[in-house]
Amino acid sequence: MANQVSPLGTTAAMTTTTAKTGTAAKATPATESAKTGSTESVAFRAALDVVRAVEPRIADAIGAELADQRESLKLIASENYASPAVLLAMGNWLSDKYAEGTVGRRFYAGCRNVDTVESIAAEHARELFGAAHAYVQPHSGIDANLVAFWAVLADRVESPALRRAGVRQVNELTDQDWAVLRRELGDQRMLGMSLDAGGHLTHGFRPNISGKMFDQRSYGTDPETGLLDYDEVRRIAREFRPLILMAGYSAYPRRVNFRLMREIADEVGATLLVDMAHFAGLVAGKVFAGDFDPVPYAQIVTTTTHKSLRGPRGGMVLCGPELADQVDRGCPMVLGGPLPHVMAGKAVALAEARRPEFAAYAGRVVENAVALAEGLSRRGARLVTGGTDNHLLLVDVSGYGLTGRQAEAALLDAGIVTNRNSVPRDPNGAWYTSGVRLGTPALTTRGLGVAEMDDVAGLLHTVLSAIRPGVGPDGAPSKARYVLDRAVAERVAGQAADLLADYPLYPVVDLG
Repeated sequence: MANQVSPLGTTAAMTTTTAKTGTAAKATPATESAKTGSTESVAFRAALDVVRAVEPRIADAIGAELADQRESLKLIASENYASPAVLLAMGNWLSDKYAEGTVGRRFYAGCRNVDTVESIAAEHARELFGAAHAYVQPHSGIDANLVAFWAVLADRVESPALRRAGVRQVNELTDQDWAVLRRELGDQRMLGMSLDAGGHLTHGFRPNISGKMFDQRSYGTDPETGLLDYDEVRRIAREFRPLILMAGYSAYPRRVNFRLMREIADEVGATLLVDMAHFAGLVAGKVFAGDFDPVPYAQIVTTTTHKSLRGPRGGMVLCGPELADQVDRGCPMVLGGPLPHVMAGKAVALAEARRPEFAAYAGRVVENAVALAEGLSRRGARLVTGGTDNHLLLVDVSGYGLTGRQAEAALLDAGIVTNRNSVPRDPNGAWYTSGVRLGTPALTTRGLGVAEMDDVAGLLHTVLSAIRPGVGPDGAPSKARYVLDRAVAERVAGQAADLLADYPLYPVVDLG
């Protein structure tokens, strides 16, 4: 692991130290540049000084967030650490510019620099993922999904209606034809993975706008193995005949075969839409290739640009030429003005992801997830599907006698940041849950490896084994309250801090 490029500060050779937890010697990004300050740290300190002069409480909150992230074991699968270059690319004058439209076709004048930024970001996305077209304007994953949904609806429902009416655009329809088209647009079907099996709210669930847009059904996982059953997906698709077959997940700890999913979609005349927000970094790093890379198989792919891709908070849509025009109508169809400063951050992150060291990083993310799963299983934890072959794992904490909410809160007391998550057929529902989702992208970015994942598994098991369910004010059992001995929490928090001390987060400089 020597001579890696650390994404968290100045490029320099990695040094080797002995872990304070007693594990074997390992490589760390604790460079002299990081220890003594760097160009990045000077820039951040100067920026906070400017903020503090106007509203010191905001500067304090920003500094406190950095301190919290430095000191905590971040195991939230959807979080990561963007590089200083990505962060700095977002704090600039591009934020002041309106730029509705697309490159070369804006509704505002003076957008030449935004055109440059958006073009570069799209170029990197196309090259990185091997996509024919990339749309980098979406502000988030849900925005990317909405753009994709409406691009498919426009292509498969609206365009045929316009051709039948002999007009070019919807403003030329009669009121009667428009009323018919509106009903048709609202009467389409989507099939996606169920929420408790690992799907996402934006995949057609009623509390979300996607569930209000589509007549939706879900496919789940095998009750015994927890694995995706492609024959069952095919059976449901044949019966339901959806317009969109949605694939992708937020809490499924295994790979998906997108070749099989495309076969199912083609058989029933559906458009295959893949949401790869969680595993985009594994696709970019070529860890997910062949049948497990969605880009060659799906007509349209959406993603966030953070999570395992390690960029700024935002979204993106990839597609073939047949949907490119519809996708580029994201504004005004779904979006307002794009955020040029965030597109700049996306461009930098995508450029970073095209470097060879990112592929090595993506491989280590999966190696670390497998090691964490093995460490927990060896200590008796119950894992959904029995393990993982991606970046996340799902612990069924009912084996510890806990709800997910109790486990999440108690782990936070001990300096371990996770999020509760439903497990398949969860008796506690989506609020209290029976699971805790863990991910390795962030800790892998900091430089932790397989040996450290076993240490992390030990800390997790120590806390989970020490938690006791609490009772409410009425003395009845509570799904939220818990009891954790303060000494256990403080000891584990100290051990976590010792473990992280060898892996500094961003240039080590006081931003207070």
